[in-house]
Amino acid sequence: MTHFSAARDHFIACHQHPINQALHHFANFTVILAFVLALLHRLDWKLAILLILLTQPLVWAGHAVFEKNQPAFIKYPGITILASLSWSFDRVFGLKDLWLHFAKSSFSPD
Repeated sequence: MTHFSAARDHFIACHQHPINQALHHFANFTVILAFVLALLHRLDWKLAILLILLTQPLVWAGHAVFEKNQPAFIKYPGITILASLSWSFDRVFGLKDLWLHFAKSSFSPD
């Protein structure tokens, strides 16, 4: 098992409560949106960083109030950010399902 797979599995295990999951998906969406808007010069970088930082109390509160556990970031600092984004893309943003559908329809013989 790779380090990323272990971090992702640990991340998923630490995020079982639906409200905590929703808070994390909201935070991930906000982070992506702030980053993209800053890249497109529609948002000042200082404001983008502030938005990103403001998401963190939400996700930590999700662990303290709903999960009653430590964030996965404690065990796997850094790589957990990628695990979190990967999890959101798979679960909420639906990109994995879209890719699988596209791949199936594009590469299947007629």
